Amino acid sequence: MERIPITREGYESLKRELEILKSVDRPRNIKAIEEARAHGDLSENAEFDAAKDRQAFIEGRISELGFKLGNAEIIDTDTLSKDRAVFGCRVVLENVDTGEEVRYQLVGPDESDIENGKISVVSPLGKAIIGKTPGDEVVLTAPGGKRCYEIVEIL
Repeated sequence: MERIPITREGYESLKRELEILKSVDRPRNIKAIEEARAHGDLSENAEFDAAKDRQAFIEGRISELGFKLGNAEIIDTDTLSKDRAVFGCRVVLENVDTGEEVRYQLVGPDESDIENGKISVVSPLGKAIIGKTPGDEVVLTAPGGKRCYEIVEIL
């Protein structure tokens, strides 16, 4: 089986989500199913159908998270080299055209959160950054046209 790279923070986040699904969401949904059953005819019971759909989602997500956690390879970001961009590192990029600086951490697909400065290593920008060193240019073809960044620093 293929190991799934993840940061310690990302691993803990998935673990918390799994615990909430098992200890809060699943029992709450079981009660909702029981209440909907008590309303009688299940063939025309929208509440029952919705609760069953929710149950399927919860069980599917529990299974998915169990697989991801079981195959996770936690990468210690404190021991990463600062000479080139690798999984888990933080990079400072400067838009060559505008001079605007942005900071991103390169993370796994399950941790990606652009609003909090986390981009997936499998995203187009993430792929373009991997292996680069400070001073290198990163050229990205985006829907709005070509974008060019310079790697200013690896943190």
